[in-house]
Amino acid sequence: MKSMGEASSVLVTGGAGFIGSHLVERLLGMGRRVVVVDSFCDFYDPAIKRRNVELVSADANYTLREGDIRDQAFMEDVFAAGRFDCVVHLAAMAGVRPSIEQPRLYSDVNINGTLNVLECCRLFGRPRLVFASSSSVYGVNTKVPFSEDDRVERAISPYAATKLANEVMCHTYHHLYGFPVVCLRFFTVYGPRQRPEMAIAKFIRLIHAGDEVPMFGDGTTRRDYTYCDDIVDGIVASMSLDSGCEVINLGNSRTVELRELIGLIASALGNKARIKRLPLQPGDVPITYADIGKARRLLGYDPGYPIERGIERAVRWYLDQLCR
Repeated sequence: MKSMGEASSVLVTGGAGFIGSHLVERLLGMGRRVVVVDSFCDFYDPAIKRRNVELVSADANYTLREGDIRDQAFMEDVFAAGRFDCVVHLAAMAGVRPSIEQPRLYSDVNINGTLNVLECCRLFGRPRLVFASSSSVYGVNTKVPFSEDDRVERAISPYAATKLANEVMCHTYHHLYGFPVVCLRFFTVYGPRQRPEMAIAKFIRLIHAGDEVPMFGDGTTRRDYTYCDDIVDGIVASMSLDSGCEVINLGNSRTVELRELIGLIASALGNKARIKRLPLQPGDVPITYADIGKARRLLGYDPGYPIERGIERAVRWYLDQLCR
């Protein structure tokens, strides 16, 4: 990975969450000053995010600003006080299926909240912006692996549509105001502290307990699963990328069938998975598969966690938590 140059301070929105907390730990370990904005919303148990914060709260270089990215006055105060030269914007309502049930909420948080972040970047020094997008923008793309040059006008969930709209707005602000922007399309991130409703965290919990595991469809849907440490590598490298406006895939560039994933988790736990077959869900895509050639070229990105190793680490972390 490329080294990151000196910076006054880094803002991480959503920094108490799954990916954000790992990134914050990495940045603090590099000696960076980090300001986190998080609303601790109840999309999942806020106590989980509070525990994430406790891991770093004693670090003198860490500051937490609790508030909502939709609150323009709050965000302007954060930017005015922080004098950031880099903003990593991770805060969002996440998840395909819940976005179908609550499209207005997803639009409000993801689009209006991101607009506030962009406006603050414009008003306060025009820092470099790294925006967390999603592989969901590719929709039901039949060309694999997914490339940044592929057409992405056919989103199939409100979540995906908000992320695509955010990418367009990021490009617009770069064009108008000149600050550098990198939009990173994450491919199914997993690992320690993963949100509890996400598949791998949920499957680990259910298989360990001996409960039924919901399997949507016949188990042949495929995902490109990316371990959280690899994603953090890509984010950190993006923070020093000398470019104007880029869209870059961050994935593992390997697809894994759902039934294979369940088998890997069961094996790592030493348990047998009890499968409950269910219909495919609206908004789900049959495959995600990242072409990471651009990330390798521009970021020196080289994912080090194949699914087998990543699952072992995720299971070990889960079992360690049970012993505490």
